[in-house]
Parts: sequence; structure tokens; C-alpha cells
Amino acid sequence: MMDLYQTPARKLDKFVFDVLQPDSTFLRQAGQAIDTICEFLKTNCFADRPPPRIKVDRIVKGGSLGKGTSLKGGSDADLVVFLDCFKGYNDQETNRAGIIQEIRRMLEKCQQQWHFEVIIETSRWPNPRVLSFQMRSKTTVNESIDFDMLPAYNALRSRGKPHSQVYVELINCYSRGGEFSTCFTELQRDFVVERCTKLKSLIRLVKYWYKQWILGESLPPKYALELLSVYAWERGSRDRAFKMAEGFRTVLELIRQYKKLCIYWTINYDFEDELVAGFLNKQLRKPRPIILDPADPMGIVGEGSRWDLLAREAEHCCHQQCCMDLYGVSVQPWDVLVSAASPQCLIVAPLTQKPGASRGRCQLFTDPQCLCSCQPEQSPQGSSGFEIHTRAEVCLVTAPEPGPVYTGTSTYTRNQAVAIQQPREQPSSCTVL
Repeated sequence: MMDLYQTPARKLDKFVFDVLQPDSTFLRQAGQAIDTICEFLKTNCFADRPPPRIKVDRIVKGGSLGKGTSLKGGSDADLVVFLDCFKGYNDQETNRAGIIQEIRRMLEKCQQQWHFEVIIETSRWPNPRVLSFQMRSKTTVNESIDFDMLPAYNALRSRGKPHSQVYVELINCYSRGGEFSTCFTELQRDFVVERCTKLKSLIRLVKYWYKQWILGESLPPKYALELLSVYAWERGSRDRAFKMAEGFRTVLELIRQYKKLCIYWTINYDFEDELVAGFLNKQLRKPRPIILDPADPMGIVGEGSRWDLLAREAEHCCHQQCCMDLYGVSVQPWDVLVSAASPQCLIVAPLTQKPGASRGRCQLFTDPQCLCSCQPEQSPQGSSGFEIHTRAEVCLVTAPEPGPVYTGTSTYTRNQAVAIQQPREQPSSCTVL
């Protein structure tokens, strides 16, 4: 770590280029290794199985090699194998262990034909999600690729933003958080791979810092730091030629304030579908830190991890040369909110009863300037609740008929949250996020 900590802030770009960025020879060899594995999966992997033969629908390359954020000297690649034998999420969970066992058997059989040494890791789980192995070049020293091969259900049938039904089915499976994130590897990859080159360099720098200082602890995954890097740049800069030290310092600041983190994106899923909206609302009310996977709303990335250890080292790093200017003054981070939920209010309220409308139906509304989350309760008189109107600057809440006569309004702005004024017959609760 000393090489990074002793690097002046103004030279971080050079540090990334000289120390972290892999050379073209390694990338070419990595590409050849991946092509070899993909060809094996498509043609030989299930050749010995009796009919009906399992068909590989497609293979998606993820991990740092797939995203364009690999580090010199060693990288990882996720190869997600979408198979036609999986008809749904639950089918994947039930049958993946047998598929992984078959892939391992054929991998051991075929590796003698390759110019790579294959070291297969033995899983300690009875129903593993992944087959992990390392490929080493037989000619190049200190160059290796760690592979995670994951069989998956082909939930995404087409390119572009997924239909909400994809996530409705996922939520209805009642799975553990992130259990089926492999089905959305393509979306996870595209979320990073489409970013500018310098942002990918920032991700390399953050990952290098992360990998150097501690081993064996239950730290947040690298993916969490990738998402924090993207969030920092989106909210604090968006300049394709930003100062590397400022970006790095901002990510460290977000880590230091991990207890306040509540970050999510709505590029693949959103609040339009009622079931998905209700689920997202529950996710965002969980204890922080919260970083929702932009591809899989079931997964809170880094949940239950030792963020405190990471925050302690981030605090230490902020006082090193890599975060100091020429005059020994700390580089200032970008002005970034630590919570994406702060500029967006989540309001759950029963809809106003109207002709033809069903009773008891709930809807989630958002307003880009609101800081308050309110959930009105049913009144003894049977009022159907509140109608929410959103505006660019304020969130206006009124009480419609039927119910007690009500003429007041309450306004919630970026800087304040005012409790709803209402008669006692119509109580509500108000919680500031």
C-alpha cells in the first residue's frame, strides 16, 4: 500500500497507467483464455449427456475483464452460462449443483488439450452457485485469471430495459437477497462498461486500494466499491477529464459515511409497477448502509459486511500524500449527497376512492425535492386516504373526499419536513429519511 500512499495526488493518473492498467499482451492472452472456455462450454461441456442434450443459449462475460476494469498481474472474469434446461428462477436453484458438477468433470477432462494450467477450487457449499477456477499461462510468469462460472436461468429475453414482469417474477420467488443476481450479469456489466475511460481508471484505483490492506475479513464486495465510484462521479462531476485525486477522495468520503448510505438507480427497474414499488420501498427502509444493485433490486450490495473496517482505513488514507495537494492541504471531495433517497421522497398512500376503482389499493409516489416519507392510516370513517400531487419544488398533500372536511396542506422541501396537519379522526405517521 505504501506505493499508493506515497504517491502525490497530482500523479495518481500516472500511477494508474504505470502500476494498475494491464498491458495489451495480458489482455490478448486473457481474451484467448476466455474464448477457449466459451468454446468448451458450447461444444464439449454437455456432449456426453444423454438426450435431450442441454443447450447453451448464450454466455455473458462479466467481472473486471468484462467491464474493462481489470488490474495488472491478475484479473477476474465471470462467465454466466444461460442454459435452456432452466425454466425459471426456482429451477435454477434446484438443479444448478448437478450442472456445476458436470461442468467440473468435463473441465478436468479437457484441460490437457489447452495451453493453460487449470486449478479448480473445491466448494464447501452443498448447493454451490458457482464453479471457481484459475487459469495460469504455461509461458508467462505471474499472470493469471480467476474464473467464476455460473449457470443461470435466461430471465432477460431481449436487450434494453427489462419488462417489469421480470422483476415481479423475481420478487414472487421470495429468494434471499442477490440469490439470482447471476441472471442479471449482462445489466451489471453494461452499467459499468458504458462509462468513460477515466471513471474506469478510478474504479481500478479504488479496487487496488481495497485489495491491498486486509485479507480474511468479511469486507463489502468489490462490486460495492464500483457502484460507489459510479455514484460519486454521477453526482459530483460527470466531467470526463476529472481530477483523479478528487474522485478517489470522494469515494473514500462515501465509505467513511457508510452509516448514512442509501443509494439506488432506476435504469432497469423503477416505481411504475405496484408490486415492484412496494418491494423497493421496503428495501429502502432497511438499516443502512443500503446500496441497491442497479440490475437486481433483491440485492443490497455489501449487506452485513464489515464496513467499519473499510471506513477506518479510508479515514487513514485521507491523510496520506495521495489525498494531499502540493501544499499539504487535503484534497476536497466533490459535493455529493451520501443518500440518493434524500433528494427523492418515497410516499406510500392509499389512492383516492373513485368510480370504478378498487378499495384498499396502494400506490407509491415520488417527488425529486421531497425529504419526507409519509404513510397515512385508514380513518374510522372509512376515508380512502390522501391524494398526492407532485411538483418540481414541493410535494403537496391534501385530503380528498370522502372523509372529514379538510382544507389545509403540508409542504415538504429539500431543507425541511413538516408533519401533516389533519383532524384527529385521520391519523398518520411521518418519518424523515
